[in-house]
Amino acid sequence: MVFVLTLDQRFSRRGPDRVEPLLARLDERDQREGLLRRFERTAGDEAQGVLSSAEAVCEIVLDLLRAGDWHIGLGIGPVDEPLPSSTRAGRGAAFLRARQAVNAAKTAPHRLSAVGTDDYRARHVETVLWMLGAIVARRSRRGWEVADMLAQSRTRGEIAEALGISASAVSQRIQAAGVLEEERGRELLTVLLAEADR
Repeated sequence: MVFVLTLDQRFSRRGPDRVEPLLARLDERDQREGLLRRFERTAGDEAQGVLSSAEAVCEIVLDLLRAGDWHIGLGIGPVDEPLPSSTRAGRGAAFLRARQAVNAAKTAPHRLSAVGTDDYRARHVETVLWMLGAIVARRSRRGWEVADMLAQSRTRGEIAEALGISASAVSQRIQAAGVLEEERGRELLTVLLAEADR
């Protein structure tokens, strides 16, 4: 099973090119497990990558949702093998579905859509992605501050000391930021993605 992410920059006619900075950021983590072909610019203000890991898809999509600059299309399914060395040269159902998904994303909640072999399972994947998108969209700067520290495996006590606030204030920020809901959503998304092309 393969996941193809096609990304189309939002408001590209009114803003700077964000594809190159995105590719540079993704290249910093290019050794990511499950990345079959690195992200490349495919045409104009679009980029595309090929992955085999549900965890990697989840991580990248959440990062993109946080940035808010992209229409995100997730295609799930087989690809023509062997995969060429360049993402742009890839062919197969997952690539076609990613194109369909990124077009649908332009009018979808959180500018995100998923298309897979099984419409029922792909719909569930898309639903969880939308829910995660809602959490990310509502998170405040303070919420991100705490969420980022937790992601670095810092304890609540360490976070409280670093921010100069009480442990109960840290707990309140975690709750307001939907950190636990995001964690559960990520777990569910990973399971659904693993099942999405069965």
